[in-house]
Amino acid sequence: MAGMTLEQLKIFMAVAQQLHFTRAAEELYITQPAVSAAIHNLEQEYGVKLFHRIGRHIEIAEAGKLLQVEARKILDQVSLTERGLRELNNLQRGELKLGSSLTIGNYWLPSKISEFKSRYPGIKIDCSLANTEEICVGTATGQFDLGLVEGDVKPALQNTLEYEIVGSDRLQIVVGQKHPWFEWGEIDLSQLTQTVWVMREPGSGTQQRFEEALQNWGINLSELDVILVFNSGEMTKAAIEDGVGAIGISELMVKKEIQLGTLRAIRVIDNREGKGAIAEIVRPFFKLKHRQRFQTALSKVFEQMLISSMLDGSL
Repeated sequence: MAGMTLEQLKIFMAVAQQLHFTRAAEELYITQPAVSAAIHNLEQEYGVKLFHRIGRHIEIAEAGKLLQVEARKILDQVSLTERGLRELNNLQRGELKLGSSLTIGNYWLPSKISEFKSRYPGIKIDCSLANTEEICVGTATGQFDLGLVEGDVKPALQNTLEYEIVGSDRLQIVVGQKHPWFEWGEIDLSQLTQTVWVMREPGSGTQQRFEEALQNWGINLSELDVILVFNSGEMTKAAIEDGVGAIGISELMVKKEIQLGTLRAIRVIDNREGKGAIAEIVRPFFKLKHRQRFQTALSKVFEQMLISSMLDGSL
């Protein structure tokens, strides 16, 4: 038996994705007969049907579904190994794939990437932004070398992902100039239920931390009058600048607006049992990586830089 080749696997994966021999050939810049021959040889070699031919269309067969899962693992590992070999030349070239939740990616991470690029100018950094839940899934499936999130890792992924704190920030209750709290500057916990709210979508790290804080303060989310839900912090900011609602948002995101006076951060006093303490919401930033996947040299160096920055106090 000759055994399957990487080239056959790449051709098979293209056909499985396109479900069309000609389009797969175009994607790979090879001829359609070459694609057909590769699939035919695999089917003959192992005595299975990878695709059902139904008229002019094809459908993936059970054997094809199995091969699709295993081929993706093999090709991902080959890709990582190739990257690792290219990076052996003193980190002078290579690619680092990062996934970041929105607040971190827009306000905290850029300075870290800039510092890394100044040390290793030949390195390409590909950074994708999404909410915390999507970044966790992407890191677990190998889409990212490292993930950076401010929300929790779901229990279903905790055995897959290793995570540790590399920074932090605070969530603040913020209002615009038209809100009565803007003049007050300070409220009691009990007053949180006496206004309308603009919030982030479920799956957002910001929303996770805000809901946790409410629970710790003895307030159920259902007690708040939520009038708008957005999938970005920028949209929540814009909504309250021109309206009367309140938001819970990262201090990194509203630093400029607070300085300009268009928004104001409101101190919340924990008046339960006569405490009178300021109720703060401090949240950690987590670095994620897969527990078992091969980690490139670039990934290790960037990871160490983040940890060193935290130890130096430059969060």
